[in-house]
Parts: sequence; structure tokens; C-alpha cells
Amino acid sequence: MRVAVAALAGVSALLVAGCGSQGVVLPTANGVSGTLTRPTTTALAKGDPAAGKKLFASEGCTGCHTFAPAGSHGTIGPDLDKLAQYAKEAKQPLAQFVHDSIVDPNKYVQKGYPKNVMPKSYASLPPADLKAVVDFLSKPQG
Repeated sequence: MRVAVAALAGVSALLVAGCGSQGVVLPTANGVSGTLTRPTTTALAKGDPAAGKKLFASEGCTGCHTFAPAGSHGTIGPDLDKLAQYAKEAKQPLAQFVHDSIVDPNKYVQKGYPKNVMPKSYASLPPADLKAVVDFLSKPQG
């Protein structure tokens, strides 16, 4: 037992002796090279509004939203004919507002409508499909 205590004391002494021998470690870098930039809103790539119209219908959006270009009259969700107004109230560019509203539906909820109603699954739409729906909803229909 004395040998075990002596061995433990010896190992402890070596550990303590080794600690701090290199000085104090700083948690920050000594310097930074290059340019640091703050992330900004990324420009959304252009989609295919005609495909977006088909997706709007096939994904069930017409059942909840009014949107004249889609011929829909749903009342569960906000009236998408007023998207420009909603984006202005949210202080966001229209296309970015539409994108964010699809992928993170609770980020901004229009007054008078409940949270947690729109499915969050639309965030997993393929990027090209998402772009197409965003363009369909945010570009003038002609």
C-alpha cells in the first residue's frame, strides 16, 4: 500500500511540475489576417415562376392562402396578394421575405394569423423548387 501511495504522489508531483511550464495560454489568436466581413442577405437565384405556380398548387398552398395568380382563395394563412405589404412591414426585401416565410414560417407571422400552422417541411424543398415558388410569389405575374 505504501508503494501505491508513493507512486501516486510521484505521478502527481510530475503532473503538477509539468503544468504551467509553458506560460499562460491565451484563448485568443495573436492576430488575424485577411478581411472579415459580416454576412449579408444573399441574392436569391432566379427560379421558374411557371414551375413555382405548379408547385404552389401541388404542395397544397392553395388550400390555405389566397393568391390571385394561383386562383386560390384559402383563408387559413395570410392573403399572399398582400405579400409586398407584409414584406414592407417586416422591413425585408420581398423575395427574401417570401423565402424566409417558406423556410422559417414562424420568423414573421402576419398579425391576425396563428403561429405554428404552416408546415415546416417546406424548408426541405429542393433548392430549385424553392426558388421557383419564391419567384412565382414575388415577381409580377404577366
